[in-house]
Amino acid sequence: MPTANDHPIPAARPVIGEEEIEAAVRVLRSGHVVQGPEVAAFEEEFSQLVAGRHCVAVNSGTSALHLTLLALGIGPGDEVIVPSFSFAATANAVRLAGAEPVFADIEPESFCLDPDAVRAAVGPRTAAVMPVHLYGHPAAMDRITPIAERHGLAVVEDACQAHGASLDGRPVGSFGAAGCFSFYPTKNMHALEGGMVTVADPGLARTLRLLRNQGMEARYENEIVGANMRMTDVAAAIGREQLKKLPAWIERRRANAALLDSRLTTVVTPPVAKGARHVYHQYTVRVPGDRDMARKKLAALGVGSAVYYPTPIHRLKPYLPGEGRGRDWDLPETERAAAEVLSLPVHPSLEDRDLDRIVAAVNTLGGEL
Repeated sequence: MPTANDHPIPAARPVIGEEEIEAAVRVLRSGHVVQGPEVAAFEEEFSQLVAGRHCVAVNSGTSALHLTLLALGIGPGDEVIVPSFSFAATANAVRLAGAEPVFADIEPESFCLDPDAVRAAVGPRTAAVMPVHLYGHPAAMDRITPIAERHGLAVVEDACQAHGASLDGRPVGSFGAAGCFSFYPTKNMHALEGGMVTVADPGLARTLRLLRNQGMEARYENEIVGANMRMTDVAAAIGREQLKKLPAWIERRRANAALLDSRLTTVVTPPVAKGARHVYHQYTVRVPGDRDMARKKLAALGVGSAVYYPTPIHRLKPYLPGEGRGRDWDLPETERAAAEVLSLPVHPSLEDRDLDRIVAAVNTLGGEL
């Protein structure tokens, strides 16, 4: 039985190995530290993860989403269908582009956008739909994409949590007009910080490259109004090393998840849709009782956990009704998930004894909740 005296198991543990440190030092010594050869190499190598699409590196996942919407010409007067059960960056990017998010409900099994809710949310101002591959589980792209095509909507995949996930053998980031990834330290792979946009259209890729670099391809030859959202070569060099390790890390996450699936008895373990390859950025269960009490009990037994996301985006201050923006939303599955979800450790640094402790601690919860 785990006790409070056992070494705490963190909910997440970013990995920075000697290879990443040496790569960063190599770049710093080169003197070429921003938007250079490491970025170009990272873009080329990452393209193999997304079926050979063009890749454009930027400084964060939020920037990836924001610049993609700008590159697609989405702005004031437009609406973008998004889930409310996600990190705020999903909707923030829509607002930053000048458009308005329209929140649709989620499927209870995958926690991702419900295609039926997407269909019901389409209106005369809808310009795009932004599915989020939440927790590493792919959204139902096989059903969302046809809806978007029928209504002439752009599809922007928020794949910030789903590096290497796929649906029916097709990788996330290769379904829509664009896919957006994050390299924040807690993701399945990181670059300390950074993002990537993946696109099929070379013209769209060029627009994104202009937007990230003050609107210029050649120095002082500005073609459009752009921003400074470039990735550093230090970040890219770290990302390249992480990318090499990603396949093994994914398999470890999946093995850890399979063990938890088979042994946890007091919570609802996360189902996986047919044809989906879940990469378990988070291993998110539903707690049938008092979720906050469960967290406290686990913490007392040295097992970390986290809640993603306790407050749906539509209930955050910037998105509440008022001042002509926002509305009242009826999102019952979103509200239920926000009240019940709990993410347990699944990261590849876990040892067998850690997994045993997690199982023992979670299975003590029983009817006490």
